[in-house]
Amino acid sequence: MLQLTSLANAPAQLEAYWPAKKSKHRMSLDHIREVMAYLGNPQDKVKVLHIAGTSGKTSTAYYAASLLQAAGKRVGMTVSPHVDLLNERVQIDMIPIPERIFCDELNIFMALVEKGGFTLTYFEVLYVFAYWEFVRQQVEYAVVEVGIGGLLDTTNVVSRRDKVCILTDIGFDHMSVLGHTIREIAAQKAGIILQHNQVFCWQQSKDVIDVFVQTARRKQASIEIVQESSLDDRFSFLPAFQRRNFELALRAVEYVVDRDGGALGNDAVLLAAHMYIPARMEVCTYKGKTIVIDGSHNAQKLHALVAAVRERYPGQPVTVLTAFAQSKHPENRIEPGIHELITMAQYMVCTGFIVDRRTPHASLDPAVIGDACRRTGYHSYEVINDPVAAFETAVARTEPVIVVAGSFFLLNHIRPLLR
Repeated sequence: MLQLTSLANAPAQLEAYWPAKKSKHRMSLDHIREVMAYLGNPQDKVKVLHIAGTSGKTSTAYYAASLLQAAGKRVGMTVSPHVDLLNERVQIDMIPIPERIFCDELNIFMALVEKGGFTLTYFEVLYVFAYWEFVRQQVEYAVVEVGIGGLLDTTNVVSRRDKVCILTDIGFDHMSVLGHTIREIAAQKAGIILQHNQVFCWQQSKDVIDVFVQTARRKQASIEIVQESSLDDRFSFLPAFQRRNFELALRAVEYVVDRDGGALGNDAVLLAAHMYIPARMEVCTYKGKTIVIDGSHNAQKLHALVAAVRERYPGQPVTVLTAFAQSKHPENRIEPGIHELITMAQYMVCTGFIVDRRTPHASLDPAVIGDACRRTGYHSYEVINDPVAAFETAVARTEPVIVVAGSFFLLNHIRPLLR
């Protein structure tokens, strides 16, 4: 039985719940629905904003929760992955549940699950716990970020007609699970749309929008396709990709406020746009250098990051520090990602991350990243296996801007140095 006493020992305590084969996913949600029914279906006791997509899910979740709070609502939010501590996955009014409460509540929850004879994986534990805890914390709304895909994701067990679906930008990622065409991937994401839901998305490629519209039609759901931004110059401080995410969150929350009541004034909207989102275009200074930290790990996300860095630091030379996690088909992620990064990198330091209980995903050999650089014709790079040494090497260079991206697990090594 789980006996969690601190967030520091949470990785070790939860290690037993990691699936033996992380690439395998349940082929139906029947198991999770049984667990939910046993727990009293907590997912259907709050109003839900459900967010799926390839890029921008976490930022959109933070913005949506912040806007709902600004409108006077009590809001729960769950995101994946967490950046620093496990309790980021269960936030109430934008604040992670305090450590002592989080540990006590998770212990009670796991005792209930085990009493019912259920076996859950790591991600199932955290998502089911979030729904359960939101009810205990008496939230009015839950903002829920999908883990992978949507159709068969653990979060996709809400049956309420008033669920609001937000579909962010779609690209190629997790292809071994979600499919190898953009239509297949879009169909998995659109799987969160249920009967009579309200759906929001940006205008995207015809293949993506066709899938979204067809799915909405089958589910008798209403869909609003945002064609252009309504944000004025007051929001120009946001990077372009974050303006896109904020706009989508704003459209959804304006719909909720109009439907359910509340007030969302202009000043409150602007304040919500200033929401701090960890590891998303996060900027700090270190030894006189500007450090930009971002969890971008696929070509689509890295493309948006590169554009944002160029917009904010025009003409300034950049050193990139990058690492990637292993995947079944690294060629689908690494070389396209490198193609994006080298467009802004005057120099690149290729590294890895240390695999431990906090980082159960294996690091790609940094030499493989170096090989990808060389194959693209880019030779201004070096390979340093130790991530801390690699960071210090990057900082010691003359470029004034250091961009750290490629894997969230790399950030686990770098962000503590900057505090």
